[in-house]
Amino acid sequence: MRQTMLARVTRVRASAALRAIVLATGILCAGCAVGPNYKRPSAPSATKWDVAEPWRESAPKDSLPKGQWWSVFRDEDLNALETQAVAANQSIKVSIARLEQARATAAIQVSTLFPTLSTSPGVTRQRLSGNRATSGLPITLRPITQNSFAVPFTVNYEVDLFGRRRRSIEAAEANYQANAADVENVRLLVASQLAADYFNLRELDSELQILTHTVEALQKGLDLVNSRHAGGVASGLDVAQEETLLNTTRTQAVLLQQQRKQFEDAIAVLVGQPAPDFHMVSRVLNAEPPALDAGLPSDLLERRPDIAEAERQMAVANAQVGVAQAAYYPSLPLFAQGGWQAADIAKLANASSAFWALGANVAQEIFTGGARRAEFQFARAGYDANVANYRQTVLIAFQEVQDQINGLTVLIQAQQTQQQAVDAARRTLNISTSRYSGGLVSYLDVVTAQQNLLTDEQQLAVIRGQRLVSSVLLVKALGGGWDASSLAAVQVKPKLKDIIAP
Repeated sequence: MRQTMLARVTRVRASAALRAIVLATGILCAGCAVGPNYKRPSAPSATKWDVAEPWRESAPKDSLPKGQWWSVFRDEDLNALETQAVAANQSIKVSIARLEQARATAAIQVSTLFPTLSTSPGVTRQRLSGNRATSGLPITLRPITQNSFAVPFTVNYEVDLFGRRRRSIEAAEANYQANAADVENVRLLVASQLAADYFNLRELDSELQILTHTVEALQKGLDLVNSRHAGGVASGLDVAQEETLLNTTRTQAVLLQQQRKQFEDAIAVLVGQPAPDFHMVSRVLNAEPPALDAGLPSDLLERRPDIAEAERQMAVANAQVGVAQAAYYPSLPLFAQGGWQAADIAKLANASSAFWALGANVAQEIFTGGARRAEFQFARAGYDANVANYRQTVLIAFQEVQDQINGLTVLIQAQQTQQQAVDAARRTLNISTSRYSGGLVSYLDVVTAQQNLLTDEQQLAVIRGQRLVSSVLLVKALGGGWDASSLAAVQVKPKLKDIIAP
């Protein structure tokens, strides 16, 4: 009966003490969080792009598909390669793994919101000396051998009085979001590099086809000149000139094959395949650049993942300023201990074997030799550096978009005039060939016309390829249809199974 009453009193006292700790924790957790609250700093921005027709200002997200922006080029081979790259590119896998690390780091910080519970059951058997010290008390000593069985539990919790933990969680969450933006940026870089390499390769295929057709035409011309030379109509100079142009053209084709292989190998790396095993069938460039809207400059701040990453890094640095400032204030660790202890294991579960203790400590560093001040200055300088990096990223983004807009405008005009040059060169060749057949001009005029036509056709193919590559770079500069609002969902929200997981 006495043991039952003792156990009841023990439970009542423990319950009252626990309620007191919970109440004090709730009150103290409502304390202030020192340090500056985050507010996105301003960045230099233009009101509109320096553009001319056919450009117009509208939201780029309306013309670029979310995720698979490369589909606007309507090229099935490119679509297949991009799908492979998204699944197998190693740079993307690295960024995803780092994102998981950032998520785990944020989860570690979130876990500090909860108390820790530990236990260390133990068994000891010891013999006390018969000649042990008695502190001067007149007692008779004898050796004692005894057992001790204990099942203790310890609960520790540090009250977040001045927001040090909250600022740490804020920094970890922002870093998690920055890594999520980095994943999107890496995907955009890989996809845009793949598309640019692909169109460069197809442009070389077009040049190789032009050279192949030119070699066939020059071979027929050489056969004709040889026939005329055998008949005494053409001179040996005519034959030598045609042979020179024919072999020069063949040399160009061989060198272009080397360039094509380099682009093919680069594509192999991007799609995660060994270069020796990767081959692409030759196909001439027949795609046309899609119609793209530049949008407003202000839209760019929400469309580019690298800008979003730089902005989230500012939030990380801002929270770290608060963590450094909280070091000036005291901390309040709470603890609770309890369990069972007995000399006889059969009595371990008895109420009289229970023990408990509650306590709290106030800890404050008084002298640090200037370390706290230095840490605060370091955090503040880190924030200033991140602000400057954010603004620089925005300026570079504006530059990249404007450069590609200007480049596409020039290339559109250049393609029109170059097409006219090709048509004129083809007419010149026809006229020169006809006049040579009539004996009005030397074969040098024909050779010159052939060489000019080849050069102009190659230049036209290069301009068409550059237009597609510039379109890819403009899509990249606009963010590839991505939207920073998606980062709001990137948070660590602890669930019960995560909290109680070992």
